[in-house]
Amino acid sequence: MRVDVLSAVPALLKSPFEHSIMGRAQARGLLEVHVHDLRDWSDDSRHRQIDDYAYGGGAGMVLQIGPVYRAIEALRSERKYDEVVYLSPDGQLLDQALANRMSLKGNLILLCGHYKGVDERIRTELVTMEISIGDYVLSGGELAAAVLVDALGRLIPGVLNDETSALSDSFQDGLVAPPVYTRPAEFMGWGIPDVLLSGDHPKIEAWRLEQARKRTAERRPELLNQSDEVPRAKPGPQGDATAPST
Repeated sequence: MRVDVLSAVPALLKSPFEHSIMGRAQARGLLEVHVHDLRDWSDDSRHRQIDDYAYGGGAGMVLQIGPVYRAIEALRSERKYDEVVYLSPDGQLLDQALANRMSLKGNLILLCGHYKGVDERIRTELVTMEISIGDYVLSGGELAAAVLVDALGRLIPGVLNDETSALSDSFQDGLVAPPVYTRPAEFMGWGIPDVLLSGDHPKIEAWRLEQARKRTAERRPELLNQSDEVPRAKPGPQGDATAPST
């Protein structure tokens, strides 16, 4: 998968894509992430301006259509893209099902909004898809783009060390993940469930399913109706975590 990110503040995206799982995915050639500065396509070579006041007045600056159009056209002249995605608070809400579908794409352009928003013609004429990571507003779309790339990148075959780990993530089957434990088995008098030390894998899987349903009922009950007819994927040995954090 190749992802090209168009941003007014590209420095915000330097760290998220260079470390941990996303960094390793790129090092292995499984994922390409290219961050582009929209100011490189500005009409104003001196000040590199890419925003202007909104017609009709009002607070805040608006991202201009010219730099965005030229950036997208420059990228499209080099390859075909499956989607041009605008990260927007009123876009389609990102969930695991959407991440699964998007992870099958080959090439994506992600446009990060900034300032008060973007010229509406960008959304109607250039963007093919809009995605939101939640019902709240950020200073720009850069953090949302990082979240989206991470959600998609970890689903690419070979990115995660444990091939089954992505299948057992929260929400893959409509349930949140069950509790997980690691060494030591006792700490400060706090133990772990005996079943996890039993070596009886069918019992362990049954316990995990029971705990996943219990936790979902307590924390995200609206998900239960969606998961009633979906068998839980067999968890990998590390549940949601696929490797120690780096």
